[in-house]
This record gives sequence, C-alpha cells and structure tokens, in this order.
Amino acid sequence: MNYRKKTNNKSAVLITGGSGLVGKQFTSLLLSNGYKVVHLSRSSGHNKEVPVFRWDPEKRVVDTDAFEDIDIIVHLAGANIGAKRWFRNRKAEIIRSRVDTTKFLFDTITERGIKLKAFISASAVGYYGAANTPEIFTEEDPPSEDFLGTTCRLWEEAAGRFRESGIRTVIIRTAFVLAKRGSGLSKLIKPAQYGFVIRLGDGNQYMPWIHISDLCKIYLKAIEDQQLTGPYNAVAPQHIDHKYFMKTIAEIMKRPLFLPPVPAFLIKAILGEMSDVILKGSRVSSEKITKAGFQFVFSSLYDALDDIINGD
Repeated sequence: MNYRKKTNNKSAVLITGGSGLVGKQFTSLLLSNGYKVVHLSRSSGHNKEVPVFRWDPEKRVVDTDAFEDIDIIVHLAGANIGAKRWFRNRKAEIIRSRVDTTKFLFDTITERGIKLKAFISASAVGYYGAANTPEIFTEEDPPSEDFLGTTCRLWEEAAGRFRESGIRTVIIRTAFVLAKRGSGLSKLIKPAQYGFVIRLGDGNQYMPWIHISDLCKIYLKAIEDQQLTGPYNAVAPQHIDHKYFMKTIAEIMKRPLFLPPVPAFLIKAILGEMSDVILKGSRVSSEKITKAGFQFVFSSLYDALDDIINGD
C-alpha cells in the first residue's frame, strides 16, 4: 500500500528538519489535518508517524524516493545557532546548513522535473539585526549587515531560486520560540529550579517572541493560503523587552527576580559574538501576517508563558 496515496485533496508535504523543535509539532499539526507527510533526515527509517528518508546535503546525496508525489516542501533544517560558540568554522557551518541545503533541494527538484505547488522556508527575525532601537521593523526593511542578518539574507536568496522558477515561495522569519521542551525558554527558566529567576544584561533589549502553536499555524496557513508569497514575520504582536519577559516568568512561576542581573560583559566573555542573541534585539511587526487573515491564539506574553509553563 502506498503510504502517501491521497484519500482526500490534501497536499503531500516533505519536511526537512522534521525531527527538530518546530518540525515535530508541525508534523503533528499536518497529520491531524489530513496531510501526508514525509521527512528528510541524515538518518533514514520510519518513526511512528511518518516515513523518514535519508539525505546528506554536504555530499549532495538524497534518497529521491522522498520526493514521490510531493506537492510542497517545508524547509526547516539548519544548525542550531545557540548550540556552540561562534568561531569562524561554526559560522560557516551555520550558513552552509541553511544556504547549501536550500540550493541542493532546488537542484534536486529541477533535475527530477518535480512540479511543486509551494516551497516554504524558515528564516529568522535576525534578518533585521539587533538594533535595540524603538523602530519597528517590517518585511520591507533591508537586512542587517551583522552575522545573523547576513545569514538570513543568504538563506532567503537561496530560497529565491524557487520563486524565480515560478514556484510560490513563502519565507517565515521566526522570532524567539516559546515551547515547553527543547527551546531557548528552557534555558531561561532553568535557574528557577534553584528558587530564583535571573535577568541578563540591562534588560532593555527587545525580545520578539512567538508561541510554538501559533508558529506552526502560520506554517499551515502558508501551505493552505495560496495568496501568501514572500517573507512574513512570525512574531507575536506584543512588543516586550527582556526585563518584562523575565518579570513575567517570575510572576508565573512564583519565584523572585534575582538582583543584580548578570552583567553584559560577563555574558560576552563567555559567549563571545553569540551574546548578541541574548543582549540585543529589535521590535518586529506582525502586521503583514495579521492583515493576511492570521489570528494569534497567544498574543499576550503572560498567556503564552502560562500555557507553556503550566499547561499539559
């Protein structure tokens, strides 16, 4: 029996990075909505929910059976920017894991003559850099020239090859993802296990954020709404800074907010350039996606954190 035989009019979706934080929850959302899903992974096999096909983008090797009857590719794969310090080799790996994989996907579908309905790629609000200014960035703003801005620009330019070939292409610029396990939030609330919540730096840095449930629903909308094309910010409408973020965590977890905060110079000494992710931030607009008809379930930081921390 063909596990991807369509019994309804739903598209068949191939996901790269399907075993990651967003990929797992998005896969569950797709399956619950009747979609057929397959994953591309560095290790082949089957999990309980979907078939998994092997690829090795660095060696330009892929099991082409993964593309059989596929209508849409959702490209989530990319090295974790927070996993290791940003030495030169690590920076190159971060860029390569995003840009080269995108180019390899395009070359593969072109060579095999695969007709996609859409290509949907992850990106990040790091596209705008870490300005720490009152300015609110929109999808019309140019990329920053710092490392994250450059990475996102190159990533999106690689995705642009799909658009240039006539395939509807959507870019999801993602903010700090709130999820129960495996997200940056887990690290921020870890000190609470010892009885207190810690603020990092002066606390004035902006923190664009999004609940993982809303993020996955934006990806679903990108699949289902054929009017969506180009970049969209996946960020909740409430603008907050780090100080407010940590204060809200303390309130929900009923823990004191430890003072003084961890000084910026110490974080820089430990993390180097990667400290910019923690110590700097920008205000990012959600207006474009809401004007496209998307409604956030979690537009309030308190509600989002309460759901993550105290929910099932």
